[in-house]
Amino acid sequence: MTDLSDRMPVAMSRRGLFQGAGALALGASLGGAASAQGSGLQGNINHSVARWTFGDMSLPDLCILARQVGLGAIDLCGRDDWPTLREHGLESSMCNGAEISLEDGWAEPDNHAELVERYTRHIDLVAEAGYTNLILFSGNRRGMSDQEGLDNCVQGLSQILPRAEAAGVVLQMELLNSRVNHPDYMCDRSAWGVDLCRRLDSANFKLLYDIYHMQIMEGDVIRTIADNHQWFGHYHTAGNPGRNEPDDSQELNYPAICRAIRDTGFQGWLAQEFIPSDKSPDAAAAALRDAVLTCDV
Repeated sequence: MTDLSDRMPVAMSRRGLFQGAGALALGASLGGAASAQGSGLQGNINHSVARWTFGDMSLPDLCILARQVGLGAIDLCGRDDWPTLREHGLESSMCNGAEISLEDGWAEPDNHAELVERYTRHIDLVAEAGYTNLILFSGNRRGMSDQEGLDNCVQGLSQILPRAEAAGVVLQMELLNSRVNHPDYMCDRSAWGVDLCRRLDSANFKLLYDIYHMQIMEGDVIRTIADNHQWFGHYHTAGNPGRNEPDDSQELNYPAICRAIRDTGFQGWLAQEFIPSDKSPDAAAAALRDAVLTCDV
């Protein structure tokens, strides 16, 4: 992830993916993949894709592509996007829109009043829409120690957890790297996030384990998943280095990682969050198809 604006829905003209020669090329790149029901995927992984990383496509076109590839959801969509997802028979696998920013989060008590108001309202919106997952962020350290940030997050999140529990909404704090993409971010290691989960002690608070970000920060991805999977409610993928397609040009072995996730009995969503190295419609479509097949174990 880059910044919050990249992840928020933006108005853009449709790219005409399914018109004329472009439609023929796209069909060829997808290898004849049909709808989500007939995609030929194995059914062990619930696949999704992050909205912001395919921001050069309109949301309707991304939904059409998602159905062709066999995805069941689009990730990181706000309430204005949900009607479009429903029109295409897709879920909102991770809802957003309640956060202030990636930098201004729950680690700072000065943010709590606004965040409690925003999340209280959004928890109800997510529940009313029939969705489950709502993202949140620790925000930056700004001189705080790990313990101070942890204490502050517990204090703030404890004010909204009862609301989430009553509504059946799972709050998910994303693990992000602070070395490359998000300098000074507090929740930048799985151990810190697991400590937070233990302190809150609620089935309605989980970690969004971003494989790309945690490879940068700590590596040892498969062991971490095996040892801590009960705290992980959602997964994001991308290749490292570069944050592009999860293919054999980078250092992460996604088939092995996804087998480890599968073997934990995980029933949530795994969302592709890579940035296509070639953003042309046909190339991006092929990259998404290949990434899903790589992770479909």
